[in-house]
Amino acid sequence: MNDSNNNTPRVVITGIGWVTPLGHAIEPVWEKMLAGASAIRKTDGFDATTFPTGFSAEVRDYDHNDFVQHPDLHRGARPNSAFALGAARQAWAMSGLDDDGELDVDRVGVYLGAGEGSPNLFDHIEADFAGWDDERRGLDTVKWAQRAKTALSAAGEIEQETNMPLYHVANELGAAGPALNCLTACAASTQAVGEAVEILRRGDADAMVSGGTHTMIHPMGVTGFNRLTALSTQNDEYETASRPFNRNRGGFVLGEGAGIVILETLDHARRRGAQPLAEILGYGSSADAFRITDMHPEARGPMSAMRLALEDAGLTTADIDYISAHGTGTEENDKTETKAIKAVFGDLAKQTPVSSIKSMIGHLIAAAGAVELIACVLAIRDNVLPPTTNYTDPDPNLDLDYVPNEARKAEVNVCLSNSFGFGGQNDTLIIRRFTD
Repeated sequence: MNDSNNNTPRVVITGIGWVTPLGHAIEPVWEKMLAGASAIRKTDGFDATTFPTGFSAEVRDYDHNDFVQHPDLHRGARPNSAFALGAARQAWAMSGLDDDGELDVDRVGVYLGAGEGSPNLFDHIEADFAGWDDERRGLDTVKWAQRAKTALSAAGEIEQETNMPLYHVANELGAAGPALNCLTACAASTQAVGEAVEILRRGDADAMVSGGTHTMIHPMGVTGFNRLTALSTQNDEYETASRPFNRNRGGFVLGEGAGIVILETLDHARRRGAQPLAEILGYGSSADAFRITDMHPEARGPMSAMRLALEDAGLTTADIDYISAHGTGTEENDKTETKAIKAVFGDLAKQTPVSSIKSMIGHLIAAAGAVELIACVLAIRDNVLPPTTNYTDPDPNLDLDYVPNEARKAEVNVCLSNSFGFGGQNDTLIIRRFTD
């Protein structure tokens, strides 16, 4: 349990950065979110015209070289690593760690929830066709290996690994402390931040660079989610296709990007004169122990994660001013998350605002939770709640306050942020306005 009166270090956020489909800097993206802007367009990263879903929320006009100080280290960076680099550099600069001449880099770690790099599909296809033996109707491994030597590079294949964003971020920032990555599907970056908090609490580091990065906007990613019937197929209304909690919701919209936060013990931040943006009070993690893609019908996993986070924070539901929902826009998620909130919050459920920024930027998969956590930091800073857009046809069975369509001024001191992933992973974070 996190208790400011015992010897457990308090953990604060001192820097934030994101690369999103709405842009690549904190303030312009936040302004667009509060205006309800949609980043969903027809997919142009590959020809998706024959796919059931021909649209997505892509990161556009982005070059990580505009952010990094050591471009030679990152020549082979895939989009997942490139997104992480831009977000990490923003957060690092905001935190002021660049200017700390006495920083002990061995006490600065990195914990990411990073997804795999986009596959080298076309180079693999080239090698496969070169190795095809018409007579044997199979793959001639000798021919395949000969062609693969030129079509596939060792460095390129390594860059697809999930730990490559970790490598790039640690190298760029010189962070030589604990280095970890988790890929628990759509809960990954929330889990990464929660586990990074635990590293700081137990004294294994002074600062952690944490968050997530991912893209699945490629033929294999879209095919997989289409086959699961998880993606919206509203090709004629794609800009408003992400419709969390709406009666005519039809699935989520794939997004991509990265969100990074700088976490520090309060003592470390104070020693160097940093001004915390918010304090992380609680973290809860659970498993549905149910099915791969289905949430438990009684919402036991999400309920458990929220309750554990509240217990860890030493708070009650009456202390929560805003819930940042996982809110994907699938039939199952929205129903189950609403049920979980009602079970945990009881009579306060309908009085507690809930919204999903996925309605504007799509679902960033492993990066989603960290980007949504940053939105919570900004909601506290500005006392404003981001809206759930495209909420035009309320589902009578989902009856919470989803902050429909327009941002709302409100007193926001404590936020709870949910992330739920395929495989039954559930993670919740609670942050509070920083006070001495």
